[in-house]
Amino acid sequence: MYSDLQLTEDRPVYIQVKDYMKRLMLKGGLQAKQKLPSTRELSTLMKVSRSTVLLAYAELEDEGLIYAVKGKGNYVSASIETPNATATASWQLDWTTEMSEYAIQAEQYDLMKHGSGAERGEISFTSIAPDEKLFDLHNVKRAFLDRMSLEGEVLLNYGYAQGYRPLMNYLLRYMENKGVDLRGKDILITNGFTEGFDLVLGALRKKSGKALCENPTHHTAIKNLKLHQFNLTGVNMEPDGLDLKQLEHELEASPYDLAYLVPSYHNPTGIVTSPAKRVEIIRLMNKYQVPIIEDGFNEELRYSGSHVSPLIASMGKGNGLVYLGSFSKVLFPGLRVGWIIADAALIDYLESMKRARSIHTSTLDQSLLYQYLSNGNFEKYLKRARTEYKRKYELVVRCLKQHLPMCRISGAGGLHLFVQFPSEYRTRELLAACKVKGVTFTPGDTFYLEPGQGVNTMRLGFSRVSDENIRKGIRIIGETAAQMR
Repeated sequence: MYSDLQLTEDRPVYIQVKDYMKRLMLKGGLQAKQKLPSTRELSTLMKVSRSTVLLAYAELEDEGLIYAVKGKGNYVSASIETPNATATASWQLDWTTEMSEYAIQAEQYDLMKHGSGAERGEISFTSIAPDEKLFDLHNVKRAFLDRMSLEGEVLLNYGYAQGYRPLMNYLLRYMENKGVDLRGKDILITNGFTEGFDLVLGALRKKSGKALCENPTHHTAIKNLKLHQFNLTGVNMEPDGLDLKQLEHELEASPYDLAYLVPSYHNPTGIVTSPAKRVEIIRLMNKYQVPIIEDGFNEELRYSGSHVSPLIASMGKGNGLVYLGSFSKVLFPGLRVGWIIADAALIDYLESMKRARSIHTSTLDQSLLYQYLSNGNFEKYLKRARTEYKRKYELVVRCLKQHLPMCRISGAGGLHLFVQFPSEYRTRELLAACKVKGVTFTPGDTFYLEPGQGVNTMRLGFSRVSDENIRKGIRIIGETAAQMR
């Protein structure tokens, strides 16, 4: 005992000594009223300085775990409570049998557990997160210090469920600059897109229990819609967006509670819905009274052509659309800040739901993002990020045309491209063969609603892959695909 203390470099030594002694007391290794080694003796046994032990004993005394008797030494407190391991050792629960249907389904749909994860050293095209090498940490640190110096005490206390007011006002102006008519609308700050989507799905009353979406679509959206017990109907994608004939057919055939759409740089296809189709989509949803949930995915990452406004910008004063926004695919996803723009009456309910579930999004995260944005850093960062991602995007396109000339490529922006092989190919078999050679990607059937759909497709995320690995990885995919003919 005592000599088995293993010190680490990431914490003060006296804290590690204190925690070690505390564990001994709480686990019964040291009994109530037992005398402890002297400071000199313990320092020798633990090979630490005597001053370190003095500090550790002082901390233990402050916590009421030990007491000192003048002239005699230190003793374990008489009131120390140690668990009765014998009484509880036989109590074992099989927690797998206690899980709700929601928990079971969430685990089944968890791609991080069941997907094609990358091993260390592999060339992975699975991620569509931003490249952390582009983050301008200097300006992030400056923004943090600026905000803390102004209202640090406030930021470290509880915040408001609706959000941090300066950030809310900034984002409202940001959306107004995208052409959104804010009359009758309000905003709620969320912990990224996923919480916002979950809140909206939880708020809507189920009448038909059916939801429309693009097919393929964002896997996280599929997962959350299914977890909320919606039956999904997918509408096929054309090069310029949804198949409008199929959309109208589905709307005529059955009532729907909502439609989830990603009109800009769609995940996974990368397709941007044309202006004409956006107008027609809104007309049809209005005609059949189906609320739209718009995912503002990757809106800032256009590489050519003019700016495309979100669907909500075409709504005018209309309130039938809920917009979910986030900078996560562009800027600091670790901050977990997103927002909902919707009719003020809906936001009022969502605010109460947010308060009941998570109280509020981290005020510190919100204030840091606000200060970074208001300092004028976003535009500079975005310009640099667009330039780098466009360069990588063009490199990936060239490599695909060289090594996979038989494939059809889609994607007008964002951090990924969608690749469709001839119908005889099976990309899960291709993935298995490529993984042996150190290359991974996301098989496209992950994003389709029904088994057997998209089995000859794949999504290639390129944002965090080096130029060398882009060339090498796509070459390996192409060579492997040629061998499978």
